[in-house]
Amino acid sequence: MAYWNKDIETMPAKELEALQYQLLKKLVVRLYDSSEFYHGRMKEAGVLPQDINSLEDIRKLPFMKKKDLRDGYPDKTFAVPKKEVIRYHASSGTTGKPTVVGYTKNDIEMWTTSLARAMKSMGLGEDDVIQVSNTYGLFTGGLGFHYAAEMIGAAAVPASTGNTERQIELIQDLGVTAMACTPSYLLHIGEVAEKNGISIKNDTNLRIGLLGGEPWSDKMRERIQDWLGVKGQNCYGTSELSGPMFSECSEMDGVHIWGDLAYVEILDTETGEPVAPGEKGEMVITMLQKEALPIIRYRIGDITSLYEEPCPCGRTHPRIHRISGRVDDMLVVRGINVFPSQVQHTLMGIPEVGEHFQIVVDRKGVLDTMMVRVELNEESFTDNIVKLMEIRENISYRLKNALNISSAVELVAPGTLPRYEGKTKFVVDKRGEF
Repeated sequence: MAYWNKDIETMPAKELEALQYQLLKKLVVRLYDSSEFYHGRMKEAGVLPQDINSLEDIRKLPFMKKKDLRDGYPDKTFAVPKKEVIRYHASSGTTGKPTVVGYTKNDIEMWTTSLARAMKSMGLGEDDVIQVSNTYGLFTGGLGFHYAAEMIGAAAVPASTGNTERQIELIQDLGVTAMACTPSYLLHIGEVAEKNGISIKNDTNLRIGLLGGEPWSDKMRERIQDWLGVKGQNCYGTSELSGPMFSECSEMDGVHIWGDLAYVEILDTETGEPVAPGEKGEMVITMLQKEALPIIRYRIGDITSLYEEPCPCGRTHPRIHRISGRVDDMLVVRGINVFPSQVQHTLMGIPEVGEHFQIVVDRKGVLDTMMVRVELNEESFTDNIVKLMEIRENISYRLKNALNISSAVELVAPGTLPRYEGKTKFVVDKRGEF
């Protein structure tokens, strides 16, 4: 088993907890003294640095939300002098103001080291060629994977997004062994390659996908493995945390959250109190070593749970289960909570279904309606009406069992639904138009 830093990655649990407390205490003191934002928040909550005497005392500290970052646009939540900021990134800003993230030199080093550990845990190293097909620029994905690839001694291919045929050519000609991108874009690459008579599985060296940036399921992972011959490694992170930072190891069973960099809580979405061990809840993260844009008890909105058993890889840091949904992308349809990831998981288990779907939510009179548009694969798309009706009825039945709600199903031809080089837009919600 390869490690980037074995001493840290296999640190005994009690020592890791002691280190987390030391880092938390240092962080709280620094922010109380130097951050107008956090000083004000702690004062409102009636908590002082001397009140934090254990890791459990973190619950005395107030939450931070996305709205705080947007209200503080561009840099009111920063905690270092402007001269110490050496880089800015920003979210896409699809709703309200974008989130601007500043980085000190140490922040960049921490981010890169986190991903270097992740890559080594997958088995990547100096013999690999890693094609980075995430966006470069204000989006954090591309540069994070790029710097980490170079840190572990691998060759980085800064392909960014777009020009898919060129991406395939690079994979072949440069002997690319790993690729960082969204899972849907990797599937799109497989489609384009196949149309050009190229098999990713048989005609390239690509064997590992560093995949994230959108919801995806174990069923999709199985398809990527079976069709493309690529092991899809689940990667996790957000722009506020620094970017993609954490991933599964070679065991492919839970994302390791490096405990010396982040402290994770899983809380009830309604009460904000900790859930029972192993239960699902909203993940709340404190970044223990972030300098420019510190994060304490950030309600990130992702629904997951913590593993209770240790990882067979030997790493002792906490692991989270695959994200099952988000608090803020959860659809409420006729009083039922629906996550796009539930729909995806169900569809990927139906042999006739292709890789792409779209959820359309609308309103008829006072009632919500939901339709799932589903692409069939080439083998199952037919002009046999009876066969198509059977497929549609099976999909409707499976979705109702999974979601506890009926939905209309529209079957469409392969290649009909829009493709995205970045994050796939799974939901079209038309209810806001009324």
